[in-house]
Amino acid sequence: MTETFHLSSAAGGGYEMGENVGYLVARVTSTLMNLVTQRTQAELDITATQGRTLYMVASGRCVLAVELAREFGIDASAVTRLIDRLAQRKLLTRERSTADRRVVRLAVTPEGQDIAARMPVIFNEVLDRLLSGFTPEEVGFLKNMLRRLLVNHADFIEKNHVTATNFDRKS
Repeated sequence: MTETFHLSSAAGGGYEMGENVGYLVARVTSTLMNLVTQRTQAELDITATQGRTLYMVASGRCVLAVELAREFGIDASAVTRLIDRLAQRKLLTRERSTADRRVVRLAVTPEGQDIAARMPVIFNEVLDRLLSGFTPEEVGFLKNMLRRLLVNHADFIEKNHVTATNFDRKS
C-alpha cells in the first residue's frame, strides 16, 4: 500500500515556508527565470519570457496565443501584450488563417528565429549552474518527481472536469 504525504503531517499541522514544497518550487522557478533574464537582457535585449515565447513558437509547440497562455499559466491579455511587444520589435508576426478567420497563428521572423535558436544554450547553461554538484541520477530523480507533480495535476483536472482557467476556483 502506498502512503500519501500530506502537508499537515510534515510539521504537525504547522507551516514552515522554507520546508514547503510549493514555496521551494516557486523560488527555484523564480531564480531560474531571473538568471535567464539576466542573460537574455545582456545578450539579446529581451526578457526570459520573450525568449521562451520565441522558442515555443519557433519549435511549433505553441502557434496560437491560447497555447502560450496555457503553457505559461497566464491570462489571454498578458499573452496579447507579450505578442504585441514581440511583434513591435519585428520578432514575431500574426497570420490570420485562411480556413478560419477567427484563428490567428503566430510565426517567428528570421530575427526572432535567431534569438529562438540561442535560447536552449542559455537555458542549459543556467540549469547547469543551478544543478552544479548534482549527480546524473539525482537530476533524473528530480525530473521524475516534477513530472509526477504534473501528472497529478492533469489527473485532478480530468477527474474533476475543470479547465486550467477555472482550476483555482474548483480546488
